[in-house]
Amino acid sequence: MLVINKKYKYFIAILILLNIQIIYAGPPFNTDDPETVRFKHWEYYISSLNNYQPGVWSGTAPHIEVNYGLIPNVQVHLLLPMNYSYTRHHGSDFGYSDTEFGIKYRFVQETENSPQIGTFPILEIPTIKNSEFSDGKTKIYLPVWMQKSWGKLTTYGGAGYWINPGTNNKNWIFSGWEIQYDFSKVITLGGELYYHSADAKDTKSETGFNIGGSINPTEKFHFIFSFGHTLTKDNTFTSYLGFLWTI
Repeated sequence: MLVINKKYKYFIAILILLNIQIIYAGPPFNTDDPETVRFKHWEYYISSLNNYQPGVWSGTAPHIEVNYGLIPNVQVHLLLPMNYSYTRHHGSDFGYSDTEFGIKYRFVQETENSPQIGTFPILEIPTIKNSEFSDGKTKIYLPVWMQKSWGKLTTYGGAGYWINPGTNNKNWIFSGWEIQYDFSKVITLGGELYYHSADAKDTKSETGFNIGGSINPTEKFHFIFSFGHTLTKDNTFTSYLGFLWTI
């Protein structure tokens, strides 16, 4: 592992925390949905999310996500991220970030005329001492999501509030909306628009988009992906690539 010069570590850590703070959502998008894993079934993801700003790469390489249908309309969620950062002049760093744990609960079922609605509280828990990828504070996310489908067309979205303790940090809001279409049993494509307010005293709010979807060679194996860019002045390019196994 290449080690970043100590005088740059604090600067790079700030960039990393700002860039990857909202990545853990509804793969392959930032926006999530209220749909839970079926009772006694599993989802396994192995994925990489990457953010690029001029001169700085950051992201996960990889992160592992597991979801389980604990009871009908309730799933438990665990995400284990290995994070990286790279700058052209100061090298790279690699390490474990905060462990993410959540419980998704769908409390309204979808009908012909109304959407399904659910919530997905999430904890991001400091697990090991690692100042490059964690500020040592537990973060809490409290969202509400809704979804409606008409045949092959599905749309979902919502908003949530992040409780974000830490020096110079601010609590912040995320909102997003996604729409997708099943072109066949093999290909689903869609896109999202999202917004989050400033999450620190020296940052600004951000709006962006992603387009992507899934390629489904079988009912159990899926290749999922998205690519996007911010619409604000921070000029960030994002990508998500992953594999999903459902059983």
